[in-house]
This record gives sequence, C-alpha cells and structure tokens, in this order.
Amino acid sequence: MRKDGWRLAALIVIGSTVAAPKGTAIAAKAVERLTAFAVDMSNLAGRNNTATVDIVINRWSTDAERDQLRAALRESGPEGLLKALQKIKDPVGRISANGSLGYPLRFARQVPQSDGGRRILLGTDRLISFLELRDQPRTVDYPFMLIDIRLDANGKGEGKLMPLAKITEDRDHIVEIENYASEPVRLTAVQSKK
Repeated sequence: MRKDGWRLAALIVIGSTVAAPKGTAIAAKAVERLTAFAVDMSNLAGRNNTATVDIVINRWSTDAERDQLRAALRESGPEGLLKALQKIKDPVGRISANGSLGYPLRFARQVPQSDGGRRILLGTDRLISFLELRDQPRTVDYPFMLIDIRLDANGKGEGKLMPLAKITEDRDHIVEIENYASEPVRLTAVQSKK
C-alpha cells in the first residue's frame, strides 16, 4: 500500500476545520479556475502520458458535507463513503482533460498555508465503464479520484492526481489512501485563473 504523502492529504481533506462558505448553491461565476499540465508516469497500460487539465470550482464544500463524508467512511467504510459522495447533488465543480466533457467534482476544500499560498484538495467518484463493471478487474476496488494542489501566493504551483484511489480508515480513525498506479499523475505548471 502506498501512503507517501496521501495519508496527510486525507487527514486534511476529511478532518480539516477550515471554514467553507455557507450554503450549497452553485455560484453564478466560478470561485476558482485552474489549469495544469498532467504527466502520467504510472505503470497503467493504455493511458495517455500527457494532457492539459482544466479544473473549475463553482463552490467550496461545506463543513456539513465534509462531516457527512467523514461519518459515512467511519460507519460504513469505503462503500459508505462512495454512496455519500454520489448523493451530493450539487457538484462543487468539474475537471476535464484536453477539452473533454470531464467529470463532476463532488468535494473541494482549500487550506491556507503560512507562506501565503493555498492547498486545494479535490475528490470525486470516478466513472466506471460498463465493461469494467462486467469484467470486475481489480480497478473496481479503486472508485475515487483525488487531487492535491499546492499554490504559492501568486497562484502558481504543482500537484498530484490519483485517478484510481481507494480510501479506508483504521481503528484509530487514521484515513489511508491507496493509489492503484505506481505513482500519482504529476500536475505541473498549475495556475489559478480566478
């Protein structure tokens, strides 16, 4: 199980107490727009090695949404977390690559850093194809996509994207993230386009 840095990211995503804006209505205008260059260095066959990624965040997840997800993981494990995530009817935004339609994002939090920068943590359930469901390869045990972006005070930075992730919690309530690939997708040249 690979935990390198993702354990800490999970603790911040699930346990962060940074205030999110009240209310869940989608903003008329995006609160954050990010672009990045993705480099896939993983061992997964049949995947593009590079792509341009666009992330639009319409709103930040509320404390209540975060608490619901944390409770679902604690009470029902990864399956409960997945169901709770899928019940979020008001997606927080969207991620797409190379101009594709993309995926809805269901969780977004930002954590201010001491240097004036920010850490942005995003999560969603990933699309599982009919063939993947039918054939039941090991990848179906990795139903989440997680993104961890670090921006400096000027809105530039880097990040990691785990397109196939598993989230579990141990008896001590420590959240663990397992990446299916040998390493996360690197997000380089990340830039905020507020």
